[in-house]
Amino acid sequence: MSEVPVLEVDNVSLSFSGRRILDGVSFEIHRGEFTGLIGSNGVGKTTLLRIVLGLQRPGAGEIRVLGLPLSRHSRSLGYVPQKVVLDPDVPLRARDLVALGLDAHRYGFGRRTKQQRELVDKILCDVDAEHFANSRVGSLSGGEQQRVLIAHALVSQPKLLLLDEPLANLDPKSVQEIVALLHRVSSDHDVAILLSAHEMNALLPVMDRIVYLTEGRAASGTTEEVVRSDVLSKLYGHHVDVLKLHGRVLVVAEPGAEAGDIPDHPTLTVS
Repeated sequence: MSEVPVLEVDNVSLSFSGRRILDGVSFEIHRGEFTGLIGSNGVGKTTLLRIVLGLQRPGAGEIRVLGLPLSRHSRSLGYVPQKVVLDPDVPLRARDLVALGLDAHRYGFGRRTKQQRELVDKILCDVDAEHFANSRVGSLSGGEQQRVLIAHALVSQPKLLLLDEPLANLDPKSVQEIVALLHRVSSDHDVAILLSAHEMNALLPVMDRIVYLTEGRAASGTTEEVVRSDVLSKLYGHHVDVLKLHGRVLVVAEPGAEAGDIPDHPTLTVS
């Protein structure tokens, strides 16, 4: 008997004001897999994550977590949102923010048991954040804040960790560090990861699977199965070439294609 996927997205569609946001999106993620959700702004990545989180109802299709309807396993999901504004003046330490992840289902700062305090310390160590655990979160760098937010999402010990553009606005060194960290977390905690990003190249060394999204349509599979000229040409609706150059992937439109036919994409160049 095959293992039940951690996440099943089954033919999910959604429209707003007559515009198709998602169009029959289907894919699976299994335990411990690292999956990149790749696409430019406006193609439906954040909307899809909101549907997986149960914050938005799809117009059609179904989401299953560990084989059951989403609501039955909501605590199996951890989430790092795209934008979190952390005021430097708020007297909230990094460890305090992580501990709040233990109370995701209720309000307030409950009294911590010794076991909970030890778990918070362990998770901070797991994301290499122990040396600034007592610093105010608003005073931390972007990369340090990302580590704390990842720890906050992990402390509830989810089976699936969702991250919405966690690499945006980070310098190249921090991008490499966060990607390596997430890869290690996925392995050490046996947690599946679904990470949305504009750009696939930073994720190529660690991705087990890719969900390539454009205009609400998706192609999914391994990188070798999806990032191919025939697959992406069908997805975009016109011919594109996939080029590999110095360890990077470029998706290049045919010379006759209009720039507007292809979303703005850092790995996508219009000839």
